[in-house]
Amino acid sequence: MFGVEVSQLFFYLLSFIIIVSAIYVVSLRNIFHCALFLVLCLFSVAGIYILLEAEFLAAVQVLIYVGAVSILMIFAIMLTSRLANKKIMQSNDNVTVAIFVCAGFLLTSLGSFGYTVWKVVDSPLPENNTLTIGKLLMTDYVLPFEVVSIVLLAAMIGAIVLARREKI
Repeated sequence: MFGVEVSQLFFYLLSFIIIVSAIYVVSLRNIFHCALFLVLCLFSVAGIYILLEAEFLAAVQVLIYVGAVSILMIFAIMLTSRLANKKIMQSNDNVTVAIFVCAGFLLTSLGSFGYTVWKVVDSPLPENNTLTIGKLLMTDYVLPFEVVSIVLLAAMIGAIVLARREKI
């Protein structure tokens, strides 16, 4: 079909969904709708990971970002009493500045594409990516893995202390 593979069609479709939903995330006035479009955007990114044969990253994307972060944000929006009592709309008075900043980032990104050396490797991926990543995390990278878990634990304890301090 016009010399385009099915995987390319899925890539273009997912890219279109990511771009449109990201625009809706930052432009809609209803914060709940913004959170729903964020979930759609993150799901589409997981689809891109699947197309890249990075199943582990796709699973992590869905479990952590969609399953935890986005749902937590939606619950926080729904359960916050101040947000439930009145209709809070987001607004931004710096649209002109944002357009110039985004245009600058776009021009810088497009300019850097010409100077970037894209390394394409034709060697096949390991047969079982997830098993390989798991073995590396539990052998060669066990110390950084544990350090990150301690940092996350400290952040969680800090969030609990701050939340309890607000109640009192």
